[in-house]
Amino acid sequence: MLAEDRLQTIVNLVNEHGSMTANELMERLDASESTVRRDLTRLSQMGRIVKVHGGATAVARTVVASDQSVNERHGVNIEAKTAIARRAASLIGPDDFVYIDSGSTTERLVDFITETHATYLTNSIANAHALLVKGCRVLVPAGELKQVTEALVGEQTVEALRRYRFTIGFFGTNGATPDEGFTTPETGEAVVKSIALSRTLRPFVLCDSSKFSVVSPVAFADFDDATVITESIPPELADAANIICAGNGQDGR
Repeated sequence: MLAEDRLQTIVNLVNEHGSMTANELMERLDASESTVRRDLTRLSQMGRIVKVHGGATAVARTVVASDQSVNERHGVNIEAKTAIARRAASLIGPDDFVYIDSGSTTERLVDFITETHATYLTNSIANAHALLVKGCRVLVPAGELKQVTEALVGEQTVEALRRYRFTIGFFGTNGATPDEGFTTPETGEAVVKSIALSRTLRPFVLCDSSKFSVVSPVAFADFDDATVITESIPPELADAANIICAGNGQDGR
């Protein structure tokens, strides 16, 4: 069995059963103890399983299948969102063409933006208004206004975004795991996020640590497609190279 196939088999078995001992995996894979233990260490470093004494357990997962309203999200994890937003805002320079996604954390980001010489594009009506009040140059794509998240989505939004190339972008997410990537409940917003992120030179996902154990139905990017800004890095992601911990200047390595 090829190494990558063996790793995926281990993940599948652990997720199916909740936990597996090293001996059980050795028998299922017809592999040596040293091979299984090496694979468990690697998978644990990748955040795909949790290595425990004598075997492995599945990474905790919470499935979020629907969006919360903007008002519902505003009062959740306020301190974490504030730290993340403050760090993200410091990355914007005067010559940047900035994409800002919809979401409660990106709204907090706008609160901390002081760079008024950059150009901003957002699919969030709330973000557009707040940036305009600050005196920023703001572009808004066409599209349908989604009631729950107050975000512009649809074919017109996607076609508008295809014309742009952003130097830096900030994206919200409902879930973030190494296996499933960045996920969101609804296809329309996922498509918009995916297109915008693929056209961004330096994409950042603003993600409080509670979302590292959450999976939503629709993926819009792989986990390593963007740099994550969070307030606390969980142990299973301590070796991830694409995570910035807000507030202490440390990355995930």
